[in-house]
Amino acid sequence: MKNKKIRKTIAIAILFAFAIALTGCGKKEDPFEKIKDIPFTVIAEENLPEELMATIEEKKEEGFKVTFEDAGFVYICRGYGKQETGGYSISVNALYETTNAIYFDTTLKGPEPGENEGKKQSPSYPYVVIKTEQLQKPIVFD
Repeated sequence: MKNKKIRKTIAIAILFAFAIALTGCGKKEDPFEKIKDIPFTVIAEENLPEELMATIEEKKEEGFKVTFEDAGFVYICRGYGKQETGGYSISVNALYETTNAIYFDTTLKGPEPGENEGKKQSPSYPYVVIKTEQLQKPIVFD
């Protein structure tokens, strides 16, 4: 009888230790961790679908974050709104996939000091459009 109790206690202890070991070994998935970079092409204004160009024209004053799907491709657009002068550029820092989403990160770069000096100051509406294969996850703008 005593022997059965000892075996039962040892079996329970082993099962308990095994359960603890299994829970400690699992890797927790970070939903923001990059899985892979996504290839893309920056698209010139003259190569944009008419419907997308109309949307950009509508929203360019205030700035925008727009996606547009056409023929198996997705266009991802980021506009920075009205700027007082020209000379701005936009850098695409990253387009990558995570477990939950696609992240699109850009930076607006201003004109160099003195670059617009002596020139007529006219507003600009900097934006960038990239094209990639259609994606099945939501797009997050950083």
